[in-house]
Amino acid sequence: MFESIKAWAKRIKRDAVMLWFARRHPQTPLLAKLLSAAAVAYVLSPIDLIPDFIPVLGYLDEVILVPVFIWAIVRLLPVPVVLACREQADAWMREQHAKPVSYVGAALIIAIWVAAVYWIWRTFFD
Repeated sequence: MFESIKAWAKRIKRDAVMLWFARRHPQTPLLAKLLSAAAVAYVLSPIDLIPDFIPVLGYLDEVILVPVFIWAIVRLLPVPVVLACREQADAWMREQHAKPVSYVGAALIIAIWVAAVYWIWRTFFD
């Protein structure tokens, strides 16, 4: 069972990198490009929107939401794009031994947290 979970996690990681390549592929439909860009910004961000130290919710995005989001985007992509971008992702991960990092995603998540704190401050303390 542990091996199947490990293989599933590896596929999710690979498909996140695959979306990184798919968002720039010329045959990717516009909606899939936009959703891929959002997914890549979030998934490859070094900062989580919901920190992992929050019980249950901290891992909810990584265990349920991210895989469902990636699965839905992959369903929007043409099969040749998926196959070509998966090959690119596999090659990139073999060469780099890591996944890419999205600093734009990190900046967006920080902006969301700052906006939330500001809203809470204005709502309850002003």
